[in-house]
Amino acid sequence: MDRVILPVIETPTLTKAELADLLFERLGLNKRESKDMVEAFFEIIHASLMKGEDVKLSGFGNFQIRRKAPRPGRNPRTGESIPIKARNVVTFHASHKLKGLVQGDTPLGEDFE
Repeated sequence: MDRVILPVIETPTLTKAELADLLFERLGLNKRESKDMVEAFFEIIHASLMKGEDVKLSGFGNFQIRRKAPRPGRNPRTGESIPIKARNVVTFHASHKLKGLVQGDTPLGEDFE
């Protein structure tokens, strides 16, 4: 059977460094202030989630910590049954506004261009 190899389509990624550059360009902050602001923003979100608090960003979405119960699993290579321990996972639910923007149902406002 012939295998079809599809080309890898790279999705552009916005990084923290690029966010800092955008703050520098749009708000007139200096580069150090921009970088510090982005770092502080993510540190606050990280700390809040670590304390078990939900993070709600209006018009964007909600981050929550969810407890996953222990469950039986299976090693896909060997088929061997293995236990999966209980753990905490971060979940993100996009707001209706963000979903509408991404799907093209809601036009971009001036704030997003």
